[in-house]
Amino acid sequence: MFAHNKRLQYTVRVSESNPGLANLMLEQFGGPQGELAAALRYFTQALAEDDPGRKDMLLDIATEELSHLEVIGNIVAMLNKGAKGRLAEGVDQEADIYRSITGAGNDSHLTQVLYGGGTPLTNSAGVPWTAAYVDTIGEPTADLRSNIAAEARAKIVYERLINLTPDPGVKEALGFLMTREIAHQMSFEKALYAIQPNFPPGKLAGRPEFTNVYYNMSQGGPEVRGPWNDDSKWEVVSDRLQQQGVDGGDGSASVQVSSDEEALLNQMAARTMSDPDADPLTGAELGMGPTPNGSAH
Repeated sequence: MFAHNKRLQYTVRVSESNPGLANLMLEQFGGPQGELAAALRYFTQALAEDDPGRKDMLLDIATEELSHLEVIGNIVAMLNKGAKGRLAEGVDQEADIYRSITGAGNDSHLTQVLYGGGTPLTNSAGVPWTAAYVDTIGEPTADLRSNIAAEARAKIVYERLINLTPDPGVKEALGFLMTREIAHQMSFEKALYAIQPNFPPGKLAGRPEFTNVYYNMSQGGPEVRGPWNDDSKWEVVSDRLQQQGVDGGDGSASVQVSSDEEALLNQMAARTMSDPDADPLTGAELGMGPTPNGSAH
């Protein structure tokens, strides 16, 4: 069950209306790195989790992400207060309303116009939220890595929003949300490394003949060696021929078909065969008209 407390997890103090800034904040409300995506990602993982410790952690963090959604949503609503009143009551001339809404860089103005200054589940470009943002795969060693990356991406978005925000109260609230992304990253990492072994993800081991091979496939310019492709730790394959048919085969694709299927395929091939000796007159050539000497193409 869920129980709601009307007090926010962090106090929102907005110094003035700013619909352009509100539009940017929507990135963390209904965007791919936003709080709703995080809450539902961790909640769906928790439902299927059999480990009691990880289940408890995922439910705690999923619920906190809903609290963060409430904080960012209130920031959007407070920043939109002035525009909401002007739109609802029509106190300005149409052009003045439009200038006041878009003047702060709010190019899409979906929040203010189409949603009446509300908090729609869209990103800052007006793209609707989608469940495709929830990338749970049902394997803890893969999902926890995805969670760590998701928290890292969300932290970066908060950093960028802080850099764009002139309002000190908004900066403070965003700083709190950014810091909580760090805490969640640490929790997910601890949970991942508490699973031994945790790499590679899943149950099956990789085929040993390919596990420590590095295929040097981008060539023709500067090449930098490091722990990701160093000869002492990797078998580096730079020869183009050795990068083809690495299984020992000829590198082609084949399939076994029945005699009936083969007959149909041969029939289709004969029907659709191109004549390499033909030189048909095309519509494009007809459309070019006559050549300079007067003859037609």
